Amino acid sequence: MAALLSPAVADVALTPTPDFGGFYRQEWPRVLGLVYALSGSSWGAEDIAQDAFLKAHRDWDRIGRMERPEAYARTIAVNLARSRLRRAGAEVRALRRWVGAQPSSFPALEPESGEFWSVVRTLPRRQCEVVALHYADDLAVADIAQILGVAESTVKTSLQKGRASLAKYFAEQEVLS
Repeated sequence: MAALLSPAVADVALTPTPDFGGFYRQEWPRVLGLVYALSGSSWGAEDIAQDAFLKAHRDWDRIGRMERPEAYARTIAVNLARSRLRRAGAEVRALRRWVGAQPSSFPALEPESGEFWSVVRTLPRRQCEVVALHYADDLAVADIAQILGVAESTVKTSLQKGRASLAKYFAEQEVLS
């Protein structure tokens, strides 16, 4: 059969397929670094690199016989990154048109309140939600209860516990200062 194929095709067809696991371990850091350089996002890079290796794995019988399967894996990764970046750009442009080109803005928080909100985020979930709705959104207990779907007494208890935890934290910080 090899005699019927051209010499280049015969070489490729007779080249043994390397182990995908070894290929993956060797090439993962390089492909991940490449995609991170293209995307600027560590999470996005991991997602794209995983998709590239998944595609390579699906076609490993063919790709594993290539002279440079690592180059093919990089080609897949670059194409996926390009596609995702193009899609993300289109989404941003669409959102800007939808919002009327107005940049989204967060409520102005005082610079010294950054630590406060960091500590609030460490509270148990319900306390965090109640404190945020009360202080950031300036809502009454009844409104918070309605939003969270709980009794007003639950809101009051959570607010009290949240305040106590915050007071304790900041009192300890004051002592340490």
